[in-house]
Amino acid sequence: MDDGDRSRGRMAKHGRRGEDVGRFRIGILNGDYIGPEIMAEAVKVLGAVGEKYGHQFDLVYLEASGEAYDKYGEHLPQVTLKRAAECDALLKGPFGGPPEELHHPKWANVEKAAILPLRKYFNLYTNLRQTRVLPALEALTPVKADVVHGVDVLIVRELTSGIYFGPKQTRMVDGERESSDVEAYRESEIRRIALKAFEYARHRRGKLTLVAKSNVLESSVLWREVTETVAREYADVRLDYLHVDNAAMQLILNPRQFDVLLTNNIFGDILSDEASVLSGSIGLFPSASLGDSHFGLYEPIHGSAPSIAGQNIANPISAILSVALMLRYSLECLAEANGIEQAVEVVLDEGYRTVDLVPPGAQAGGAVGTREMGDRIVRAVRSA
Repeated sequence: MDDGDRSRGRMAKHGRRGEDVGRFRIGILNGDYIGPEIMAEAVKVLGAVGEKYGHQFDLVYLEASGEAYDKYGEHLPQVTLKRAAECDALLKGPFGGPPEELHHPKWANVEKAAILPLRKYFNLYTNLRQTRVLPALEALTPVKADVVHGVDVLIVRELTSGIYFGPKQTRMVDGERESSDVEAYRESEIRRIALKAFEYARHRRGKLTLVAKSNVLESSVLWREVTETVAREYADVRLDYLHVDNAAMQLILNPRQFDVLLTNNIFGDILSDEASVLSGSIGLFPSASLGDSHFGLYEPIHGSAPSIAGQNIANPISAILSVALMLRYSLECLAEANGIEQAVEVVLDEGYRTVDLVPPGAQAGGAVGTREMGDRIVRAVRSA
């Protein structure tokens, strides 16, 4: 059974494509440190959606990263993958340990041992990260407010190939270590993600910007050639191109010029984190990782933040908005997804903030905690 067959078979048994419409099996990977705190709030919101719209969400708690290492001695055991393959979608918290413990066996290589294999196993080659600056939070931006007003950028990042998955080598050369990581893409890998990006652009504002480094990298030349070929199938979408260094600068100078950005794995990783800063907090942004079926993996884009774990101050909005993306892309519950996003905006418009959303120099004494923010969003979902 290949990766596509796994996810196609899943949707034949569960969810809107199954016989029991309105009942879904959701895999929950809590993650590390603040992960369980923010995921608890996401699950509360999911429960409120189920009550309001008449859905049943069967939650399957799955072990990965530090939790799995403690129990199985590995970061992504086969039992987790097997149970995840029986779900309609996965909600994931951030993985990883403290920076000072990066060489501890529990935390060493968590990205390579858990995050990357999870994406590859389910062939989730499309990563979506949307940066939308809400009017209520424009005061937070480190960029001028008039620059970020109305920003809505979707970054479409290739997720299962490129330098993160290419051959790696460390060898001795002339008495010293030399390491290399290979950036490699096939035409078919570029074409399939380009097709996705053009479809998203077609249903947004009709502009797609390819970001690469074709003046230096052969792989980027291939990205340009393949993407320009795909563009012939989308006369209604305007394609342009930027070198990645210029794109990084333009994201700060004039982010409103962008609609959809298409890029490779490593550039997308960097640019999406940069784009999140436009809103003033990385704690606001979810992501969706998708393949060729409705199955997907949904998670915040930020890390596990060990320094604030257990203090009830982490921002749960990124995890809650991950639920909205899951409802939209995997479960095809559009009204429910819109309801969560509107509820988040209502709560922010009412002035409620976690500490990361308090403007610099302002008093943080009125900030709400993780659980209260979740509770307020739950109430807003129910009352909408």
